[in-house]
Amino acid sequence: MRAEERSGWMLVAPYATFLLAFAAYPIVFALALVFLHWDLVTTPTFAGLDNIQLLTHDTRFWRAVGNTFVFLAIHVPLQIATALALAVVLNRPLAFRAFWRAAFFLPVVISGAVVAILWNSLYATDVGLINTLLVRIGLQPVPWLTNPSTAMPAIAVMVTWKNVGFYVIIYLAGLQYIPRSCKEAIEMEGATSWQRFRFLTLPLLLPQTILVVMLSTINGFQLFIEPYVMTGGGPLRRTYSIVLYLYTNAFSYQRWGTQRPLAWHWP
Repeated sequence: MRAEERSGWMLVAPYATFLLAFAAYPIVFALALVFLHWDLVTTPTFAGLDNIQLLTHDTRFWRAVGNTFVFLAIHVPLQIATALALAVVLNRPLAFRAFWRAAFFLPVVISGAVVAILWNSLYATDVGLINTLLVRIGLQPVPWLTNPSTAMPAIAVMVTWKNVGFYVIIYLAGLQYIPRSCKEAIEMEGATSWQRFRFLTLPLLLPQTILVVMLSTINGFQLFIEPYVMTGGGPLRRTYSIVLYLYTNAFSYQRWGTQRPLAWHWP
């Protein structure tokens, strides 16, 4: 083996080790658990397709799947619209523009649990800031996290606020690469601001929009910290996500592999 090849393998070895330990092994381990009966105490036994059959009849699982898709239906369009609007504004010459860009990105690097606790206080029915403002303008307070119809939309808004800074950067990068000649040409044709946005900016930002949709969808299927901290999956299991379902089975009931049907079901 040549010296250059040895150097290449040495440089890639740390990342390859990380990938095998924290990506490949967990995936293989999770796939193996599908076909095993195991509670972390007894010896694992082969289950065949029993676990899959039980999962198809588990009402908790299908409730979690439905809740996750409800979250995605609210979160993804809201994330795209908010990130795109902020990117367009922050792409213009503004006073303290660098400060505003950093300010919108700041929630991305804050712990998800900290953000969830903060928004839990904002959503409080009696003393929360949001309901306080609603009362001051003559409206009734809303039980954001205790009403089954508003709990998941409230969490979707919170997640959008936390992650929007990351997607703003993606859209800002796309706006920077729109050719100036195209902008000048459409302006010379007498296009209005909306027409420039509709027929020039939006089509050229299609790759960025596809990326935002993909990343938002992936993050949506990983929804866990927000319902775990803010609602515990309630009310009436309306915020019970897929990852929270997995966490509850694995760490609350030690059901890594199920040997018998669940003795209780949620509505």
